[in-house]
Amino acid sequence: MDQWKIETETLSFAYNGREILTNASTRFTENAITALVGPSGSGKSTFLLTLNRLWETLPGGSLSGRVRIRFDGQSHDIYEPGYPLDRLRRRVGMVFQMPNPLPMSIFKNVAFPLLLAGERDRAVLAARVEEALRRVHLWREVKERLNDSALALSGGQQQRLCIARALVPEPEVLLLDEPTSSLDQRAARAVEELLVNLKERCTLLVVSHYLDQVRRIADRVVELSDGAIREGR
Repeated sequence: MDQWKIETETLSFAYNGREILTNASTRFTENAITALVGPSGSGKSTFLLTLNRLWETLPGGSLSGRVRIRFDGQSHDIYEPGYPLDRLRRRVGMVFQMPNPLPMSIFKNVAFPLLLAGERDRAVLAARVEEALRRVHLWREVKERLNDSALALSGGQQQRLCIARALVPEPEVLLLDEPTSSLDQRAARAVEELLVNLKERCTLLVVSHYLDQVRRIADRVVELSDGAIREGR
């Protein structure tokens, strides 16, 4: 039997008094890709934000219910008082719909989570950055210009850079909110191939509006409609 990685229990979320998620209860299998589908405004992006508590940076949100994630073989309630946010964010990475490179060099973009965690050893940083860029098939394209601005990269390169930045802390869960919607077909297929390969090392939840993409990459489909969760395939 497959091991679950994430479990939500009667999860409800409201924003400025408007209910977006209602009693969402489900489990997500470890080392698999689950696609979240549904009409615009159904709560897909919000649902992702509840899994790493990123919604807490926005005023007006309120949440009830529980979210448990298995780390090191143990189930942890990520909303338990005192649960360390820095640990959660290292283990649960996030990639947004639009590439969001930081206004700094390619190297510093990827190294940023490590620098934030206090890593200062240049050799360690260099090795980890190279490894992350290789995993997203970007190393060959940028290895001679690591000190150039990340903002000069193409859209497809920027999105792969953002995925590399999310991967460098070695997360166990990766949340992706329509990660290919701003890319051309060739770049989108490259990202899809990357995601399929990544599930050997982490658990992925992908919001997608593209049914063909869902068929290509997803092990399971979950539909959100009117704030409720329904099983797909």
